[in-house]
Amino acid sequence: MKLYQIDAFTPRPFAGNPAAVCLLDAARPDDWMQHVAAEMNLSETAFLLREGDGFRLRWFTPTTEVPLCGHATLASAHFLWETGTLSPDQAASFETLSGRLTARRVGSRIEINLPASPLTESPAPVSALEALGVTPLWVGRTADRGLGDNDYVIEVGTESMVRSLKPDFGRLRELKSGFIVTSRATTPPFDFVSRYFAACVGIDEDPVTGVAHSALVPHWAARLSKLEMTAYQASPRGGIVHARLEGERVYLSGEAVTVLRGELLA
Repeated sequence: MKLYQIDAFTPRPFAGNPAAVCLLDAARPDDWMQHVAAEMNLSETAFLLREGDGFRLRWFTPTTEVPLCGHATLASAHFLWETGTLSPDQAASFETLSGRLTARRVGSRIEINLPASPLTESPAPVSALEALGVTPLWVGRTADRGLGDNDYVIEVGTESMVRSLKPDFGRLRELKSGFIVTSRATTPPFDFVSRYFAACVGIDEDPVTGVAHSALVPHWAARLSKLEMTAYQASPRGGIVHARLEGERVYLSGEAVTVLRGELLA
């Protein structure tokens, strides 16, 4: 079975967010997929299985399956076009735990669409704010995506605060939530910046997070009074996300590059 490692939301290798993508030859047990994801030890490993006119798509962190992942969806579409599984003019269609997702080529970018994740204003746990070392301007919480998981979005005052964060990951691992810290951007051409910490699912810091932007885009659309934005996720690897809000869907686009091609033998 083909197994690729692809950096998503970046035009160059060793930046953006790496995802492993595996095209299955048949349905495989959940524990087998979890073992492969642990072996790859990336924030996400995506598994594709042809199903009807599209593909079944599932995502696993090194420790658990997740209901939605943006960067590994973008990487999966890149994989299908690069391997010739789909022709360049074909859209990719995925059946997932979060419903049907699609991807299409837009110039040099790949555009995916995810369900928007509106926020409900809610105070963050004091222990989380202490672990992150932030004093928030505003805090909201995403809805449960179906597996008992949700994220806090914590807006802070400046881009430099976001970039300089040095969280206590040991304390964050004790909390059953992810934490997205964000601010308006002062670095052109970006509208907002963010970082995402999900120690609860084995990812101390995710380099570039599509799911986080499904909440960030509606939030900043209201703050900035605009529906199209350019965002930067200021992790050490960094990544650029072009985004727009259309009703209850968030459209995210970025580039991707393959850094490893292999065959899975186990």
